[in-house]
Amino acid sequence: MKITKNFTDGVLTIEIDGRIDTMTAPELEGELKHSVTGEVQTLMFDFAKVEYLTSAGIRVIMAAEKVMSRQGQMKLINVNDEINEIFDMTGLIDLLVIE
Repeated sequence: MKITKNFTDGVLTIEIDGRIDTMTAPELEGELKHSVTGEVQTLMFDFAKVEYLTSAGIRVIMAAEKVMSRQGQMKLINVNDEINEIFDMTGLIDLLVIE
């Protein structure tokens, strides 16, 4: 998994390339802990290059949602049909902002 971050005007965009699974979720979680500060008003996850998502990845995404619900907003963009189906089957599609 490769993580690319861009912070501009209160918006932190995190582009993820690869799999978010048991092996890579801790890396993403660590990046979020260091990057999501009080300055971040909007957290955007760009899922255009996400190939696979497991429950470990979902846990990290939901933890980020919890943090951002207190200080701003979180959005997922460029979510492919397979990942969108995972969010739909788990009921998270109603809790997350997916554009």
